[in-house]
Amino acid sequence: MATFDSLAEKVLQREPLPRTDLLSVLTSSDDELLDLVSAVFRVRLAYFGRRVKLNYLVNLKSGLCPEDCTYCSQRLGSAADIATYTWLSTEQTREAASCGIAAGASRVCLVASGRGPTNRDVARLTPAIEQIKADNPDVEVCACLGLLSGDQAQELSGCGVDAYNHNLNTSEARYSDICTTHSFADRVQTVHNAKDAGLSPCSGLIAGLGETNDDLVDALYALRDLDPDSVPVNFLIPFDGTPLAGQWHLTPQHCLRILAATRLVFPDVEVRVAGGREVHLRSLQPLALHIANSVFLGDYLTSEGQPGASDREMIHEAGFTVEGAEEETLPRERRDLVATRHRGAGTSLPPNT
Repeated sequence: MATFDSLAEKVLQREPLPRTDLLSVLTSSDDELLDLVSAVFRVRLAYFGRRVKLNYLVNLKSGLCPEDCTYCSQRLGSAADIATYTWLSTEQTREAASCGIAAGASRVCLVASGRGPTNRDVARLTPAIEQIKADNPDVEVCACLGLLSGDQAQELSGCGVDAYNHNLNTSEARYSDICTTHSFADRVQTVHNAKDAGLSPCSGLIAGLGETNDDLVDALYALRDLDPDSVPVNFLIPFDGTPLAGQWHLTPQHCLRILAATRLVFPDVEVRVAGGREVHLRSLQPLALHIANSVFLGDYLTSEGQPGASDREMIHEAGFTVEGAEEETLPRERRDLVATRHRGAGTSLPPNT
């Protein structure tokens, strides 16, 4: 059986991995986890160094979605306790985006619930996008508005949108199990429409939907066929009030294996640890940085993330740097952590070096 190091070497030599190799990663044991992370880190390091890209979500329109995606708290018939509101104003959108940019985000993701935007919805977003780009010309704007026509994709590209996110979420074979109001093919077509309009394609998956390891490999191969520029990996948060409530299928270790398999399929593509990382990875989050090169700052659409300052501290303490940021120095003295540890009467704490 191939070792993890040999798999990493194959990938570095630009050899696509067969299904058996990816399944060996996904089915590996917890005892092998650090060996796996170490091997995959070689791939991450070769293409992205120790840089971590920060992304920030702006929830433009929340809840009241007519689609029946079983994983979503905003779905048709959802009883989840979430905020619902219609479109943010141009100024509210600009202010929300500014918060993420001030915290270090180099990409702002503008997300709206719904099957897809109307032409009027696309037009209403134009002033906000133009303002964000005028204020922050180096910041990428990614839109995530649902199913998108070719003409709408052209409109978004023309007003300054850099990228479009539309996830495949799971394998084609399983798609009807998680959604019946649109198809897997609809999602694939939206990514093609975005790409044809010159938008950077962003498409990923949701793990923890009850899928098998074969489903995960199928989803990764389907994503590879789309040739995306960034691949977000979400981990299901099983909201109360949704059909998948209470379904906790993931362990922190398996989340890392899923990220590792994703990196091996997409060695030189931005792999983003997205929704659910705090809930599922927990104390293993720093290990995920050795695989993925991108994270979301702060909160998600209808769930809370950890504070942005904590994310930046985690990145720094794990030995990574924020992409595009000047080298920052965080306080090395943490007397709050050691003051209660008595080292003998009259002994002062040594300086941190």
